[in-house]
Amino acid sequence: MKPSPTPAVPEPTGPPVADTTDTATTGTDTTDTDTHTTTTTTADRSQPRVTLRSDLRASIPDGLIALVVTAAVFALLYARIKAKTSSTVSIMPFMADAGGFWMYFLSQAFGWAALLWAWTTVVLGLLLSGPRPGRLPLSPQRLERLHRTTSLNTIALILAHALLFAAELVRHDTTRWYSRLSTAFVESFVPGGYDSGTGQIAMPVGQAALYLAVPLGLLFYVRHRIGPKTWRVLHRFVIVVYVLSVWHTLLYGTNVWYDGWFRTTVWLLQLPIAALLLARLLRPARRSERLSRPGAHSGSRTGWGLRLGGRLAAAGAVIALLAVIVSGNDGGRTVPPDDTSSSHNHD
Repeated sequence: MKPSPTPAVPEPTGPPVADTTDTATTGTDTTDTDTHTTTTTTADRSQPRVTLRSDLRASIPDGLIALVVTAAVFALLYARIKAKTSSTVSIMPFMADAGGFWMYFLSQAFGWAALLWAWTTVVLGLLLSGPRPGRLPLSPQRLERLHRTTSLNTIALILAHALLFAAELVRHDTTRWYSRLSTAFVESFVPGGYDSGTGQIAMPVGQAALYLAVPLGLLFYVRHRIGPKTWRVLHRFVIVVYVLSVWHTLLYGTNVWYDGWFRTTVWLLQLPIAALLLARLLRPARRSERLSRPGAHSGSRTGWGLRLGGRLAAAGAVIALLAVIVSGNDGGRTVPPDDTSSSHNHD
């Protein structure tokens, strides 16, 4: 943390996609993945064109659930701080004052909710665009709409996460109001503006997830203007938003700062996504995306090499995740002694 005459301001967690936000987006769309490739064409022929306004209305129930989940996470974080059982207190002892930093804990809660919604959105997208199970609880059309609404709510959660963190910076700044707003904006939304500890890396990672999640999540609604092929190419980068959101969380989240089951669980949840992505790449719905012999189709050798590289990368991700989960070497720090009286910098 940077030295300051006032208590240091805590760092964020979650996506930023977002994390995050998101997405998925975020997602930080964080928060979406390559979908709408097989179901959209058929659905669009028999149903009115999907609009952002209609999806915003449809996203209200899902958004209310997201708020309930966020409130539950906030209550859990707050209770753990009050009981001094949270890793956050070990990292930054001054944050034992739960009431004094309630806005930061609310930002954390929105971050965790954003990561969960980004995870759901990516899973739904991969189920829609890859090999599907024999039975699904909802029709492909309803799953696709749910995929879009969770994507929109992921973006909203990521934005709430970032805005609350900026508001916390403003609240703990003692300079003039315009200086406080300027500093909070730079540290929260400008890459490189936050120069303390691991924030030098984690903050730009989270900001990248946010700034990619918003346009990638909304491009679906203008795909008829940019062209379906361009949209499909851009849409695939949403998985990058999700990866950035998870990276931001693992690198900067005080709740998963140390080794332990909670951090391992975050890693474990990435295994289904890596496996679904590998299945999606090995059995693509579009014939043009299938991996045949080099030169056996009209595509270029460069395209063939990229498709092969994607499959190898996804397979490598599955193997790496299994190795991390089995070995427990997940990049966490060693938990300090219970009687530590030193003030930990977030670095």
